[in-house]
Amino acid sequence: MSESLPFINSTGLIDKILIKIKEAKTPERYTHDFQGTVLGYSSGSARPFIPLLKNLGFLHSDGKPTELYHQFRNDSLSGAAMAAGLKIGYAPLFKANEYANKLTKEKLKSQIIQITGLSSTAKSVNTIVSTFEGLKKYADFDALSDEVAVSDDKDVPDASYKESLGNNQGDALPVLAQGRGMNLSYTINLNLPQSKDPEVFNAIFKSLKENLLS
Repeated sequence: MSESLPFINSTGLIDKILIKIKEAKTPERYTHDFQGTVLGYSSGSARPFIPLLKNLGFLHSDGKPTELYHQFRNDSLSGAAMAAGLKIGYAPLFKANEYANKLTKEKLKSQIIQITGLSSTAKSVNTIVSTFEGLKKYADFDALSDEVAVSDDKDVPDASYKESLGNNQGDALPVLAQGRGMNLSYTINLNLPQSKDPEVFNAIFKSLKENLLS
């Protein structure tokens, strides 16, 4: 079964907008107005950056920043937060190869072609590669394994993440939080049903929060 992977065509904006996100005050909601007026990127080519942030788990479906967004702005947690976001947004890629972040560009491209079912000559293949590589520059996967993984409700992906998670069985969702004292970590494996109803996913993650993450 073919999977979709997130990308933006104007990959040169990745560095520019991520730097601005770190510099600017965290908004109550990350909207096109915020990105255009506060960050200074209002062009049509910049608009797809918001869905990209949602796929990475940095924003909820309503644009409210998640805990990963806050952690990305913290220099001591930034690399781990982006690594976690990549594992959420590119879950099918990391399911196929848990060390996808270590693949060469050519091997990464081959893996993407296999996962997406796209033609090897499709322009979007190279764009996915460039998007992934552009984001990966900000990721520290070694730090991710050392971070405390005690979550609050901002860490739990909501229905807006179902596109990035797809219908994969048993995908691991990395969860981060800044710890105090002891360092612990765990991985939650979810078996997601095949459904297009957002309420199904809302119920799953609500139950997860109430029963496992309280």
